[in-house]
Amino acid sequence: MSKSEPPKRRTRWRRLLVFLVITLVVAEVFLRTYLGFCDTVLMRADPHYEYIAQPDQDRCRFRQHIVYNSYSMRSEEPDTTAVLLLGCGDSVINGGVLTDQDSLATTILSRTLSRTFGRKVQFLNISAGSWGPDNCAAFLKNTALPKPRAIVLFASSHDAHDNMSFKKVVGVRKHFPDHQYPLALVELVDRYLLPRIIKPKQDTTEELGIDKGGDGFNEGFPRLKEHAQALGVPLVIYLHAERSEIKAGQYNKQGQEIMAFAEQEGIHLLKDLDHNASSKALRDNIHPDEKGQRFIATTVLDDMRDHPGSYGLEPAP
Repeated sequence: MSKSEPPKRRTRWRRLLVFLVITLVVAEVFLRTYLGFCDTVLMRADPHYEYIAQPDQDRCRFRQHIVYNSYSMRSEEPDTTAVLLLGCGDSVINGGVLTDQDSLATTILSRTLSRTFGRKVQFLNISAGSWGPDNCAAFLKNTALPKPRAIVLFASSHDAHDNMSFKKVVGVRKHFPDHQYPLALVELVDRYLLPRIIKPKQDTTEELGIDKGGDGFNEGFPRLKEHAQALGVPLVIYLHAERSEIKAGQYNKQGQEIMAFAEQEGIHLLKDLDHNASSKALRDNIHPDEKGQRFIATTVLDDMRDHPGSYGLEPAP
């Protein structure tokens, strides 16, 4: 009996090894094909506006379809024969990897406006996570685009002082990757499991590239106004409410600064708190889920019907 134990033990180890290998292969295939690991949105650094998504990406991540055109917009390619509106902002309108392309407010607006006007309308999406108005203004200044009918800035109260810092984040922080992981299992462990086990040195907001509370009112607001004036088109500011503001029923001090700027400069301001914004449509303190994206689209559409000239549009037939 004793002489037969080693072969049995080796057999058990072989079976365990085979089982482990099969499990890892199945997990790798599942993570790649079902959850879209190793197919995340890649970023690039930029000397003018810090960072942006790499151009020409077509991803499937967490069961959501994500597309970036040749201008790094989360939109289809601009059509010079279409009616163009430029939507600028941060992760609120970008949607991130948890929002499908068809569920974005800008996609809904493009689709609905095209039906309404009986011709192609594109509400382009120029955005990146944690961008401020100065990022948006720098992008427009340094990117040759077809002339739009209007520029719509989607801002939140924290954008009042969210100034560009040009900290190196692309390829450094995990939320700003510039290349894919070699294995889905490696990505799972390195990007999602280890940070939960080993508390990172930087806090969550820093890891996401968010540098709030900078000095002075964000220069992007007046620069966007100047850019719109140079093009001869109107600028609209959509002020998105955070969960705390919805609960309080009013915008915080930084939001008040944005409101005061818009009033002083004669900029059309659309406040979603005036349209029954609900915290139930937010994933967290600020980011809208699919219901929230539809709410943004509906709110803009209603405002367009009431103030078509503010968007460079004639009333729909």
